[in-house]
Amino acid sequence: MIFKDKTVIITGGSDGVGAAVARLFADAGANLVLAARGKRKLDALAEELREKTRVEIFAMDVADAEACADVFRKAEFEFGRIDILVNNAGFHERGRFETVSAEDHGVMVDVNLRAPIMLTRLALPYLRDAGGGAVINVGSLAGWQPLADQVTYSATKAGLRTFTYALFEELRDTNIKTALVSPGPLDTGFIMDNLDVVADLTMSQPISTAEEVAQAVLDLCGNRRKEAAMPAVSAWLSRFFRLFPWLKRLLLPVFEAKGARVKSRLQSERRQNQS
Repeated sequence: MIFKDKTVIITGGSDGVGAAVARLFADAGANLVLAARGKRKLDALAEELREKTRVEIFAMDVADAEACADVFRKAEFEFGRIDILVNNAGFHERGRFETVSAEDHGVMVDVNLRAPIMLTRLALPYLRDAGGGAVINVGSLAGWQPLADQVTYSATKAGLRTFTYALFEELRDTNIKTALVSPGPLDTGFIMDNLDVVADLTMSQPISTAEEVAQAVLDLCGNRRKEAAMPAVSAWLSRFFRLFPWLKRLLLPVFEAKGARVKSRLQSERRQNQS
């Protein structure tokens, strides 16, 4: 797909994966609409990217239905069309199920599942008016393999994956594509700023970069794949352990010990960098 003069809406677009996606689309000449809760980070990224392309920002909560509708209206007003939606915004309150508040479980459902469904429904008429387009959802390998200490997060990402696949089939005969990128642990603040509470099992896997996920998002806009899972070894393990859960339980102490070592090393490196 040629992205020059296309209009792309990116939620969670102020840092991490969202910012990396925005930079790649800016390099390709797309118009950008960046939505996130924090205006300060949005302003900083927009200032950077306006040297390359047109950028509009919206400080908003993706769980707010009216704000979601408003971002599409304003995007069409500013750019005249909408071609791509990237549902990247996410929320993860880590811990055992009963240690996480009922409110935070609800926020995870709202941000990780309800919002992408709502935003996608709002996007479809605009994509049709533009002659076609794409909705790319940022999921997680936690949606492939249910994880203790990530119960609701796993559930929302599994739901997002099922939603993406089902809508792909529904839109098969149109010019609109839905697809999903499912990374394992990422070298972003979403994980690295919360290492103390990130599960050891999570950190036992190879760590991907925001830029690798961003490239997968752009690739999915133009290829025929439904999903890009990364890294490959973690995707393979997720499939294998889903088929043989008893083997996962048997090997769990080995992976957790490895993850604990990785966490300890990363925490030490961060302390040294901060000193």
